[in-house]
Amino acid sequence: TMASPDDLKFQEFEEATDLLLADPGASTLSMSGSSSTAPAGATGDIKLDLSDDEGQEESSELLRGEKQTSGFWTFEYYQSFFNVDTMQVLDRVKGSVMPLPGRNFIKNTLQSSPDLYGPFWICVTLVFSLAISGNLSTFLNSLGSPHNHYRPQFHRVTIAAVVIFLYAWLVPLGVWGFLTWRQREERQQSGYSFLETVCVYGYSLFIYIPTSVLWILPFEWLRWLLIMVAMVISGSVLVLTFWPVVRDDTKVTAFATVATIVVLHALLSIGCKMYFFQTATPVLTLAPNHTAAILTNKTH
Repeated sequence: TMASPDDLKFQEFEEATDLLLADPGASTLSMSGSSSTAPAGATGDIKLDLSDDEGQEESSELLRGEKQTSGFWTFEYYQSFFNVDTMQVLDRVKGSVMPLPGRNFIKNTLQSSPDLYGPFWICVTLVFSLAISGNLSTFLNSLGSPHNHYRPQFHRVTIAAVVIFLYAWLVPLGVWGFLTWRQREERQQSGYSFLETVCVYGYSLFIYIPTSVLWILPFEWLRWLLIMVAMVISGSVLVLTFWPVVRDDTKVTAFATVATIVVLHALLSIGCKMYFFQTATPVLTLAPNHTAAILTNKTH
């Protein structure tokens, strides 16, 4: 007997069920024609099950959306500013100690991609460098004097940390705020972000790390010479970076802004030298017979 069309459809369903039981992960393809005796070349409806791929695509879009909407209060926002390799940091350190005329540190070295990794560790290293070198300098000054007893001054670490980190954050904040205000007043479009300003200030402090180590040498003329060299190098980085932003302003405002940046930078270096590397003061000593004579005169 010849099978009816219904029997053929049921048998096809049983074969598909057996295949799914043998391999549950297999994808299915169902084809249905308008009639069992469709002519050659006629096309039927083809349905593909792509639910898995669509789900993965939707989840990827969701993840991309979450990454784009992360705010500045989230950890992911700041994580990108620490995502730098060693060669990038070394290249930026090299740019901070070798300023060239016409070379903008933010545009040419940072390339509008600031990081906080380099400035953070430069500030930490400078804090310990100032504190340790200052203690060693005090120890060397106390040698050869029986009346000077060296005592480690651990509070210098705290003072150095407060001074360096306040300078590396508050001064860039003030500079960025002032420049942003002036750009709005003058309707200028170009400018730097706050993180770019912090980054250039942080890298400009690198030159003071080797300078503070050399300040251990007990030669006052050498210390002042090193201060001048360090101020010229680090100050040039700041001037070459911020001058293109303020030169379109009025002459008084432009020169006053650059002068304020240089003066604050000079005050930091001179203040660190005067506090952490004090010049040894001579101690007045009296001979025993002279002291006895003074006491005798007082009794009479």
